[in-house]
Amino acid sequence: MKMGIKVLSLFDGISCGQVALERAGIEVDRYFSSEIDEPAMKVTQINYPNTIQVGDVKEITMDKYKNIDLLIGGSPCQSFSTFGNGAGMNGKSGLFWEFARILKGIKPKYFLLENVKMKKEWRDIITKEIGVEPIEINSAEFSAQKRTRLYWTNIPKHLWKVKNTKLCEVLEDLPYREIPPCFFKKWGDKMRIDKGLNWVGNNKANCLTTKNCHTNQYLLNYNRTRCRLLTPTEYEKLQTLPIGYTAGVSNTERYKSIGNGWTVDVIVHLLKPLKDALELI
Repeated sequence: MKMGIKVLSLFDGISCGQVALERAGIEVDRYFSSEIDEPAMKVTQINYPNTIQVGDVKEITMDKYKNIDLLIGGSPCQSFSTFGNGAGMNGKSGLFWEFARILKGIKPKYFLLENVKMKKEWRDIITKEIGVEPIEINSAEFSAQKRTRLYWTNIPKHLWKVKNTKLCEVLEDLPYREIPPCFFKKWGDKMRIDKGLNWVGNNKANCLTTKNCHTNQYLLNYNRTRCRLLTPTEYEKLQTLPIGYTAGVSNTERYKSIGNGWTVDVIVHLLKPLKDALELI
């Protein structure tokens, strides 16, 4: 029986993977984190001081990571995303090849790769390299946020129960202000509020981004007469992170790192079968 697993996390960010492993009740012996963003690394070390930071994914060599039980990572999505530049594998998202290189090199028992919905040609390339079909999950089934993502994994699958968390359940009681004129668009012969904004009456928030200045991050009150920005704490709740998890860095960095992170409870669901698969105590 194993007392804990060895994990290598690529593009680790703020270590949402460690939060998920802890929440899933999976003991970790050693957690190696490959990350280069300093504020994200700071958040990780505040919350998980035993994390072993190993630097740039491009510098990882195989000989140091024998007997890894679990390889995880969410490779950059910017050039895969519909909101990105469309460069695909030729852009920043081409860092996927580092995940594929390391996966083939260290041959972990289990792996999990996350990315956005994308063009079929890019999805097919990843599927061919990884060797499994992706699972599509919308974070709305586990949180108050709409966030559709693809997950490639060889971890045994299991059914899940939808958590019907509503947007109003995660919001703080804070004042609203007048809606800026730029939020209005002409729809036919009338001026209406841009439909991209969140509304308190909706069941789910729009997908979080890395900045709180985008219209998706503004919240309309019940009467649709005033608005405010989503707070860092609300960001954390929408990603099902612990409240205050990112409090050690500036608000700008909090928004960025949370927007780049995973919806933790989705990852919990995907990782839970590991406890039995690896015969953990």
